[in-house]
Amino acid sequence: MATAKLALEDGTVFTGVALGAANCVEGEVCFNTSMTGYQEILTDPSYRGQIVTMTYPQIGNYGVNMEDLESQCPHLSGFVVREMSRVVSNFRAGGALNDYLQQHGVVALAGIDTRALVRHIRSKGALRGVLSSTELDDTALVQKAQASPGLVGRDLVREVVSPSDRAWAEGLSRWSDLAEHAQLASPARRPRVVALDFGMKWNIARHLYQQGCDVTIVPGTTATTESVLDHQPDGVFLSNGPGDPEPLAYAIQTIRGLLGRVPIFGICLGHQLLGLACGARTFKLKFGHRGANQPVLNLETGRVEITAQNHGFAVSDDGLPDSLEVTHRNLNDNTIAGLRHRSLPAFSVQYHPESSSGPHDSHYLFASFTAQFSA
Repeated sequence: MATAKLALEDGTVFTGVALGAANCVEGEVCFNTSMTGYQEILTDPSYRGQIVTMTYPQIGNYGVNMEDLESQCPHLSGFVVREMSRVVSNFRAGGALNDYLQQHGVVALAGIDTRALVRHIRSKGALRGVLSSTELDDTALVQKAQASPGLVGRDLVREVVSPSDRAWAEGLSRWSDLAEHAQLASPARRPRVVALDFGMKWNIARHLYQQGCDVTIVPGTTATTESVLDHQPDGVFLSNGPGDPEPLAYAIQTIRGLLGRVPIFGICLGHQLLGLACGARTFKLKFGHRGANQPVLNLETGRVEITAQNHGFAVSDDGLPDSLEVTHRNLNDNTIAGLRHRSLPAFSVQYHPESSSGPHDSHYLFASFTAQFSA
């Protein structure tokens, strides 16, 4: 088997087995605690610029299929696992994970102590790294990691969004637990939702469509307040996406112009952008929240929701404007997990209520959004 190495900016080097494509890539090294959903993770645009480590020890056992994609192709820089399953065993599988990684040029590493790597990241914080199966000199790789740009201050959204508007007309997958218990809503007039795409997962659009909405996806990089309102939307959705929210001045300006003119719902990066548009601040978390088992407290109901999350930045409590009310808290570190404007129809959460894959505790948020303009 060929060798691959993961070198971190602090000089730590992990050596294992090369999988996927042969290349040398750089990115911020992070970890995801989900037990399933590796295909959704691979194709989530929010992972742009990151080397993702899975904490679950065996990955790839149920293969890959065309129904669980969250975008056209993988967006992460590299993929690290303890063991890549050599056996694919699932009736939905259309191929093996390693073949999929090779097909899409994703560099992968297996056979390292992922527990040690994750403990290192949790202790030191997120670190820049280089994953290579072509260049194997430890000193050179560490130097490349130290010279890599990281995530702060970069506009990664421009690298993942689609270039033009597009209509969405697909409901939830037939394999979705939610689809089994709910028919596709068909109101007399389907309310119009403009989804500002900053790197949106497809399952979000599926949920909005399932709620009975007419969904138009608009690139968040080119949308202006006026161009969004030209669609005559009943509501505007702010999507997830990669990286640091603060460089996205164009998105913040557009959202600020929409406040008070149309109901707004944001998740993940969209949550951070809504906060910035209202005068809040954001900061970089030590090692982020990534996984399908993140506990969040709903401050209004007292209910604890188990949520799917994927973000490395958060809205700060420091300087939070009076116009914003905190609605949810992350129970692991007490960071803000949900906000609502006190006088305007706008709210957001830091997690993924569409949960693909993950728990469905927070699916009610889509109904809360549509209730604002369908009453």
